[in-house]
Amino acid sequence: MAQTDILLTKEPAPQTVPACQLPCKLYDVARNTGAHTSSGLATSGFRTAKYLLDEWFQNCYARYHQAFADRDQSERQRHESQQLAAETEALAQHTQQDSTRKVGERLQDMHGWKSELQRQVGELVSETELLLAQKQRLERALDATAGPFSIVTDNLQCRERRQHPDLVRDCVEIELLKEAELIRNIQELLKRTIMQAVSQTRLNREHKETCEMDWSDKVEAYNIDEACCRYNNQSTDVQFYPHSAKFEESASTPETWVKFTQEHLYRAERERLASVNLRNLIDCILQDTSEDLRLQCDAVNLAFGRRCEELEDARHKLEHHLRKTLREIMDQEHNIAALKQAIKDKEAPLKVAQTRLYQRSHRPNVELCRDAAQFRLASEVEELNLSLAALKEKLLEAEQSLRNLEDTRMSLEKDIVVKTNSLFIDRHKCMAHRAHYPTVLQLAGYQ
Repeated sequence: MAQTDILLTKEPAPQTVPACQLPCKLYDVARNTGAHTSSGLATSGFRTAKYLLDEWFQNCYARYHQAFADRDQSERQRHESQQLAAETEALAQHTQQDSTRKVGERLQDMHGWKSELQRQVGELVSETELLLAQKQRLERALDATAGPFSIVTDNLQCRERRQHPDLVRDCVEIELLKEAELIRNIQELLKRTIMQAVSQTRLNREHKETCEMDWSDKVEAYNIDEACCRYNNQSTDVQFYPHSAKFEESASTPETWVKFTQEHLYRAERERLASVNLRNLIDCILQDTSEDLRLQCDAVNLAFGRRCEELEDARHKLEHHLRKTLREIMDQEHNIAALKQAIKDKEAPLKVAQTRLYQRSHRPNVELCRDAAQFRLASEVEELNLSLAALKEKLLEAEQSLRNLEDTRMSLEKDIVVKTNSLFIDRHKCMAHRAHYPTVLQLAGYQ
């Protein structure tokens, strides 16, 4: 079609106001560009309902071609239908045989995984029973530590009743404190291990239940597939299920199906191995704790034995010194008695000498002479006074010594009583109580 001319707007009517020339306005004209477009020019934005002649011929030729194509297709479909009937019969038989074979393979796979799950469940059951037995050992061992802790606590309390100066922090008390701390640490360790055993038992049972559920599902699926494998074209209990071929959204794939069971087996085996390791750890813990307790018990008993020997030796030495002190007290008492007698014996000579001097002082006039006799009597009195003073001083010293000896005797006797009390506490209270210490088998949880 030839290109249309450009339409121009009409010139406006004259007006009172002088008008200027307006610019030209261009319009796009619609054209017939296809077989099914309407003919004629588009005027004012609208199209006519008429077609071109070429479009009419093209429509007729399309109807002829469509009729020929439909007849040819029908002939081909008749031949293809006969061929398809034969092919589908053979394909149906082959597909059914292949499906039966696939179901049989599926049965073998399920049987294998079912056996693995059953084996794993049995191993978990056995392992859980062994772990429960170890847990009972831990509980018995924990109960057995109550006896040693009571013994060591009683020993410390009994030794607090020792008297001064035996109330000392000796090697026995140090070993007893070590034993008490060791027992507390062992009790905390056993409690933590019991909690671990309880937790591991719970995990074993959870994974056993998971495997049992998986095994139950596989048994049910195995029975269903086994029944499906027996179906054939002559079976009477088959019918149409139009929607059975639709896959469920929650259906698994063979990969996820295998991975699902493998994860269950892997986790169950992992927990079983963890349970085995925990049982071995429990064996080591019980063996080490029982040996440590017995070694510490032996160390405490050895310290008690040494301390009792020290106390016995100290008491014997104190008794030996007491015997010597008593003899010295007796000798000193005799010495004091002798000194008193000596002082008393000096009184008579002093009286005689002083009486002579007194009588001679009454001599008359020139007879009152300081002769040799007078000097000797004066020196005699002086000598006697000096002797009495020396004897009295020595008497005071002897009496002070006797008092010191009496104090020493009392101190020795008191110390002997203290040593005897300490020896009684250590030997007849503490060591007698320690004779009831549990055996290694009891501490290891076997009894």
